[in-house]
Amino acid sequence: MGQVLKVLVVDDSALIRKVLSEVISSDPRLTVVGTAAEPYEARDKIKALAPDVVTLDIEMPKMDGITFLKNLMRLHPLPVVMLSTLTAKGADETLKALELGAIDFIQKPQLGAAGMVGEFAQTLNDKVAAAGALKSRLVKRAPQLSVPVAPQANTAPPSAGEGKELIVIGSSTGGTEALSDLLMHLPDQMPPIVVAQHIPATFSERFAKRLNEKIPLSVVEAQHGQTLQRGTVYIAPGGFQLRISRHGAALKCQVTDDEPVNRHKPSVEALFDSVVAAKVPKVLAVMLTGMGSDGAAAMLRLKQSGAYTIAQDEESSLVWGMPGSAVKLGAADEVASLNKIPRSLLQRLR
Repeated sequence: MGQVLKVLVVDDSALIRKVLSEVISSDPRLTVVGTAAEPYEARDKIKALAPDVVTLDIEMPKMDGITFLKNLMRLHPLPVVMLSTLTAKGADETLKALELGAIDFIQKPQLGAAGMVGEFAQTLNDKVAAAGALKSRLVKRAPQLSVPVAPQANTAPPSAGEGKELIVIGSSTGGTEALSDLLMHLPDQMPPIVVAQHIPATFSERFAKRLNEKIPLSVVEAQHGQTLQRGTVYIAPGGFQLRISRHGAALKCQVTDDEPVNRHKPSVEALFDSVVAAKVPKVLAVMLTGMGSDGAAAMLRLKQSGAYTIAQDEESSLVWGMPGSAVKLGAADEVASLNKIPRSLLQRLR
């Protein structure tokens, strides 16, 4: 076993601090070296205890979590996992935290809900351990507040006709920022782009709205029965599966509330396999940064069915789990840094 990661828990609720400390301490990879009820106490304990990872609540007294995170990433960068509420306000603030450099987030546990704490514990500990593994490279990773950039010489690719071209993207940890960086470098008349990003309900709608304000393409949260249109990005709704089905010449979104696939709703595997079944003549599939291996096997099936597949490289990925799994399976025709993927997509379309 490698070095045990030191964790500082920051939350204004004594009960939440107790639950988080017990959950994290139960994992042999992790140890809680301290807790803090507010940001000024957290600042002092970071200096005294030198944690590897911080879990951070957004709503706290004296200084809100976003302001504290901004100061932390500027003065003393550390891997941070945000604790979020499942509300529109919580979603907006959490997405802002990811823009500022937080590694990941998790919904606050619903204390007392049957089976919830056990599921929460496994997810939290995996996210904290993954965040801790990034400490050594975090100093090099300045937070990137995305600014729309006009693609250089990226004129709209020629259209092959309705239902004949499709781009599908899978992503997880680090994916919200990677997607923003990728999509802003594509022109506004791309073939339909369908995205399965691991994200909870409420968050997906807010994420789609934030992306829509930043990039040239139109971005929407996918709706059941929606016909895919050129120039539009469809974000899978959190807590549901998104698949693509063929209806004559048209391709449509199928949003269903069925079982998780690879523990995920939405799942990259569910989306990618539906594209294989839809028999789209020209498919470009991209696997971006993410923890785990969801979608890797389905990406291989896409490649075998004739799709051109691209995996984000390790250097530019926040977590090289999903793209790394795809590469190991031989599912990627191309392995590319994030800033090279837009050009690759445009070249394949032309």
